Amino acid sequence: ATTPDSSNFEHISTMEGYYWIQFGLIAVVCAMLEMQKMGTREKVTMPQNFMAFRNSYLFVYSLMMAGDWLQGPYVYALYQHYGYTTGDIGKLFIAGFGSSMIFGTVVGSMADKYGRKNAALTYVVTYIASCITKHWSDYGVLMLGRFFGGIATSLLFTAFESWLVAEHFKRGYDAEWLDKTFAKAIFLGNGLVSIVSGLLANYLVTDMSLGPVAPFDAAAVFLAIGGVVIMFSWTENKGDNSDNTSVQQGMKQAYEAIKNDKKVFYLGAMQSLFEASMYSFVFLWTPALGPNGEDIPHGMIFATMMVACMVGSSVASRIMSRSDMKVERYMQLVFLASAAALAVPVLVGNMGFMTEGERGGSMTFGGKIQMLAFLVFEAMVGIFWPSMMKMRSQYVPEEVRSTVMNFFRIPLNLFVCVILYNVALFPLSAMFAMCSIFLVLAAFLQKKLETLANVQSHKYVPMEQTFP
Repeated sequence: ATTPDSSNFEHISTMEGYYWIQFGLIAVVCAMLEMQKMGTREKVTMPQNFMAFRNSYLFVYSLMMAGDWLQGPYVYALYQHYGYTTGDIGKLFIAGFGSSMIFGTVVGSMADKYGRKNAALTYVVTYIASCITKHWSDYGVLMLGRFFGGIATSLLFTAFESWLVAEHFKRGYDAEWLDKTFAKAIFLGNGLVSIVSGLLANYLVTDMSLGPVAPFDAAAVFLAIGGVVIMFSWTENKGDNSDNTSVQQGMKQAYEAIKNDKKVFYLGAMQSLFEASMYSFVFLWTPALGPNGEDIPHGMIFATMMVACMVGSSVASRIMSRSDMKVERYMQLVFLASAAALAVPVLVGNMGFMTEGERGGSMTFGGKIQMLAFLVFEAMVGIFWPSMMKMRSQYVPEEVRSTVMNFFRIPLNLFVCVILYNVALFPLSAMFAMCSIFLVLAAFLQKKLETLANVQSHKYVPMEQTFP
């Protein structure tokens, strides 16, 4: 660069200011939404025993998510540290998604048969095992770690939710309170915990110079604490009449449920399409914001995105508590807004905004436009999770809940494997365009689900009435 160092330094500090201002504004919005919620205390007063049940679940869920989030930022860095190439690392990632896909369904069905508490404990054990393998630089050991990690991931996204839904209705709590628990879980587990975990991982590696394995050891500690709490405070629950069904029969029942009930099928398709876009986005945002090797603060941007996700979940709990807002209706808009947000990089790329960047420089104007779009997308993710959980608790049959939820993850994992395998073949804009198309498709399916739900609403038996 021809510029003197001083102006360059000013340039960098104004840039840093830009990230802080962005982070600050969103954090303020988030705090205000939460404060306002505190002000308008729930009109329904929830009984003490329910609050204790909810808080105990949220505590465990947050620990489990911390175990997951702590590993995220350094997985790639650790493999690089051990001297592996991008190709080798790609194969390790594929192994993780592949094992999630192959073992996930079996594990889900076993959760329904042998109990969700056992499944939650299995998650703790397999994920700790995965963390331990990170101490070896041997490729085979690391590969084994990915297999364990894949199994753990499929349990994390199914066993805990299945346990909560069944336990909630078993104890005779109100269906509306479940939505509140979902929104809170996403706010804490996917928002707050992810930010704190990111900062903690960063602190362990950079400030305490403990090396890239440290976050994995920290994750194992959090998982162990959560495991102890589950062991001593959770009761076991299984899928209905699971005693008489084998694992294969459970999987067959789940398949029948998806095949015969269009609502369950649409739900699964929407989930796969949205999550496929979301997981692709995880890989795509870094190259999209710094295509010419610009210097962008990953940790700061990640934290900002997570606060945007918290804003989304805060908004979701507000929308879900209103009787005039049907999940099936507003989720169409959420899918369309997500599609629009992920179409922005395509437009920005084609309008030539991304050309003026330089290696080591700061984010371009085009990059900033994309950054705003990505924040909108993350807010939609925050709305998507609790809303999707609500629809699943309404439409997915209880006896095969975990199995069905893991079936939904098969196309998703398959797709992510394909993307990872061919990530170098497609230009970024093609990838984003594809995600956008997926999301428009999801909106279309959501419309069809709404029509179906309205048609069947006069003969629809709510979940709670099917419980004695």
